[in-house]
Amino acid sequence: MTNFTPRLLTLALVAGLSTTAFAQTPAPQEPWKAIPIPSLHEFKPVQPIRVELPNGVQLFLEEDHELPFVNGFIRIRGGSRDEPADKVGLVSLYGEAWRTSGTATASGDALDDQLAAKAATVETGGGQASTSLSWSSFAKDFDSVFGVAMDLLQHPAFQQQKLDLAKQSLASGILRRNDDASGIAQREAVEIAYGKTNPYGRSEELATVSAVTLEDLRTWHEKTFIGSNLIVGVIGDFDAKAMEAKLRAAFSPLPRGTQLKSAKVEFTEPPAGVYFANKADVDQSNVYMVGLGTQEDNPDYYALSVMNEVFSGGFGSRVVQNVRTKLGLAYDVGGNFGAAYDHPGLFAVGLGTKSSSTVAATKATLDEVRRLRTDPPTEDELRSAKSDLLNSFIFHYDTPEKVLSEQVTLAVYGYPADFLERYRAGIERVTSADVSRVAQKYVQPEKLAIVVVGNSSEIQPPLDGLGKVTTLDINIPGAPKEQ
Repeated sequence: MTNFTPRLLTLALVAGLSTTAFAQTPAPQEPWKAIPIPSLHEFKPVQPIRVELPNGVQLFLEEDHELPFVNGFIRIRGGSRDEPADKVGLVSLYGEAWRTSGTATASGDALDDQLAAKAATVETGGGQASTSLSWSSFAKDFDSVFGVAMDLLQHPAFQQQKLDLAKQSLASGILRRNDDASGIAQREAVEIAYGKTNPYGRSEELATVSAVTLEDLRTWHEKTFIGSNLIVGVIGDFDAKAMEAKLRAAFSPLPRGTQLKSAKVEFTEPPAGVYFANKADVDQSNVYMVGLGTQEDNPDYYALSVMNEVFSGGFGSRVVQNVRTKLGLAYDVGGNFGAAYDHPGLFAVGLGTKSSSTVAATKATLDEVRRLRTDPPTEDELRSAKSDLLNSFIFHYDTPEKVLSEQVTLAVYGYPADFLERYRAGIERVTSADVSRVAQKYVQPEKLAIVVVGNSSEIQPPLDGLGKVTTLDINIPGAPKEQ
């Protein structure tokens, strides 16, 4: 028998009373929902100073005195979408050989040594819509490092040896492009969605890379290096007025020229059907369902963004919950109705699954695409999607560097400077009816092209259960024959 002291008895009584009291007032099932959530602050990023010179050069300046560094870059309109069809790869080679070749007064190797001594960098590159030159240095070394960047911009010395090295590197990548099944699926999906001859769908080949000459690089530089093509961004530890004066002195002498305009490209929906590439050394399938998307300046962009979040915005989204979690048919699944700045993005839905569940996983994913048209978002889905978008949006632009980079990108494509600030209001206005409307307007599952890369001997039931199958030829033209 337990002996209770008066103190223990008192504690026992108190405990008993407390237990009784709690039993009479059950705790709420979801107490976290009672926590008040403050509304988001207005999104007002600090805007860089923007100056346009008489010759068309645009300057963006952002003071940031946290660290003693200065970083800068120059975006030059004109990219791989503008290169000749028989010389696809020219811009990539240009971006590589430009820096490695050096200038008229210093080789690329010599520049490496000079810059390394100052813990500085100067780099060049080529992209889809523009080429670029960037630099980074301690603030005290800005003048000398910026001088190197301007020398490289104004007096490039393209060398055959460096072009040959760049060609070898690019050709090596082409020869290895069928090593990865996911890479094959992505490449073929983009090509089918846009078209093999479309500037956004074509691929570098051994023949097109080989056709690029040193004179092509020089001609490209002369064509694009003009004032109206240049957008300059500089951020770091400097005085904006003093920096503006330096940049004016450096860029004002450039001729204005005529701003490069990309050729108008026609876009048509890809032919629907099933496209298969056999890869006998894998035991899984990579599947992409693709069609054309839209542009970011589309008024429906915000509703489509919310639709994307409902469909595939993380582990709680429809396609992940139903195809991956509940049915267990895919280890990776997702997609969105994509938007690009000045041409249609891609409506792409992709999944990875074991060979034996290829058809079932594809059908289940297509069912979720169809359900966007028939099942409007619930209140919880809509609230969660909008909240996720708004709360994550700020992290895309939470540093001065990110804001500066985005402002320059908006300028490249001719978007208004306040485009980012419109995002919050645009998302907040979206209703369930808006999502249903854009799904009805844009989502057409029957028009999607289905690209599958997998092992034909292991895919059972066969792919013709999805529709007529077209076999893709993924052989690399000009590649050495295997012995």
